[in-house]
Amino acid sequence: MSQTSPPEDPDDRTAENAKHPDPAREAIAGHQDPETSVEALPQPEGCTEIIKTSYSVGQDNIERAHPVAFDIHNPVFMISASVVVLFTAVTLLFPAQLGPLFDGLLGLVTSRFDWFFLLAGNIFVLVAIGLILSPLGSIRLGGPDATPDFNLTGWFAMLFAAGMGIGLMFYGVSEPLGHFTAAMDGPVLENGVRTDWAPLNGAAGDELASRRLAMAATIFHWGLHPWAIYAVVALALALFSYSKGLPLTLRSVFYPLFGERIWGWPGHVIDVLAVMATLFGLATSLGIGAEQASAGFNFLFGWEASATSKVILIIAITVVAIGSVVLGVEKGVKRLSELNMGLALLLLLFVIAFGPTWQIITGFFGNLGSYVENIVPLSNPFGRTDDNFRHGWTTFYWAWWISWSPFVGMFIARVSRGRTVRQFLVAVLLVPSIISVLWMTTFGGTAISATLGGFSGIADAALELQLFQMLSQLPLTGIASFVGIVLVIVFFVTSSDSGSLVIDTVASGGKVHSPLPQRVFWCSFEGLVAIALLLGGGLTSLQAMAVSTGLPFTIVLLGACWAIITGLINERKALSRDNQIPAS
Repeated sequence: MSQTSPPEDPDDRTAENAKHPDPAREAIAGHQDPETSVEALPQPEGCTEIIKTSYSVGQDNIERAHPVAFDIHNPVFMISASVVVLFTAVTLLFPAQLGPLFDGLLGLVTSRFDWFFLLAGNIFVLVAIGLILSPLGSIRLGGPDATPDFNLTGWFAMLFAAGMGIGLMFYGVSEPLGHFTAAMDGPVLENGVRTDWAPLNGAAGDELASRRLAMAATIFHWGLHPWAIYAVVALALALFSYSKGLPLTLRSVFYPLFGERIWGWPGHVIDVLAVMATLFGLATSLGIGAEQASAGFNFLFGWEASATSKVILIIAITVVAIGSVVLGVEKGVKRLSELNMGLALLLLLFVIAFGPTWQIITGFFGNLGSYVENIVPLSNPFGRTDDNFRHGWTTFYWAWWISWSPFVGMFIARVSRGRTVRQFLVAVLLVPSIISVLWMTTFGGTAISATLGGFSGIADAALELQLFQMLSQLPLTGIASFVGIVLVIVFFVTSSDSGSLVIDTVASGGKVHSPLPQRVFWCSFEGLVAIALLLGGGLTSLQAMAVSTGLPFTIVLLGACWAIITGLINERKALSRDNQIPAS
């Protein structure tokens, strides 16, 4: 046990925060120690057990100031960058040959490991709920005397920001409507095997039951399970960095398992997996965003939605993202993020006001009830017959969320210092989940109502076009559709910029303020990987790489669950020895 330095004066922290008017972005970026160029994490406050280690951030890095500045961790950066460059080159050179390979890879992973992904997802939820209910939930992240860096309103707003993304724009209409249509048709058998995409056993011919089942299945994919995945990563990072004094990297989480070896090859493997999972998860989102933005331009202006146009769009938006990186926080992403949040709220309120308002309001509560009713059968990994739904939807989603978890988890960790574990988990599980339920109920419910009203244009359209077909049934179609396109593009830019920062943090050994060319490198290759995957098989290839990189990283997250429980138990014992045990 070692006594940490006295907590800083709250007034000093308030003054410091006032210097950084964008708390969400600063929460990711951290603060730089000008003498060491290493992120200066706040010390644990109060008497807490800091893990003593001989490792110092950046000790294994290779640095150079001229002619191109870089500060990279060896060998994490070298391995990750080499794999990305090689993969991009091969995929761009042989797209026709790799298309079937991606298709086969997606089918192989989703059909053989569906049970593993579903079991892991259930474990993450159970761990989160167990910690909420246990005495360990009263432990405070950052030490027993730590106070929250952000007030409750600001904290909730940042969790809301973390919960928004390209996926909600792309699947907000298409997923509920797709599940509804499949559920209405019911099970379809060919040679004794189901070939339909209905969740569970469907609800053939029953409109109300099909609507409820469709929304329950959608909420299942956007509710507690994905946010439990993010919560595991975020809690692990916050605990071992803010309470245990280790660097803010994923390898730190495994110190209880590997000890000092975590700074060697075991840690290198974990960080490389984190880089690859995040990069391909981001590339999947960027590719999906390009598909939808291209479809929107075709819908509004008649521009051809060809592979060439999608590539040009990705290049153009990647250039904007690089410009955002160069401009920095205040002039770049901060303003774009504020624009995005405002437009997202505006579009949501617009659809609620001009869509089936009463049905959306009542449906919100009815859909939550249906979700609670169906969460156990939807979570069951064994003895089911709905293979297409389980493989094509749930398994893909779980792998996608897992690949995104280092990115979102680091963001959530950075804004949650000073909260108790219980406060942290309740908020992270519930706030973004409720927002996702409202979004899906609004957009998906409006699409289902329009379809039941006799409009077949939404169901007949391609997935990327269904949002715009739904908006065509509301007033001010052109304006609303253009707002939707802008939202997708700005989500694209902010995800690429923030993602490149997180990837670069891991690839530079925990340093946040690494040289600008490194972030430009990762930002550029996120776009190039998205282009390569689109040309090498379209949406299937994007899904295949998200699933295949999410598979090994799932093992990492399961290990993180064990590390979290072990770390919290040791923390509680240490606090008990010092008579600082928190109230349960």
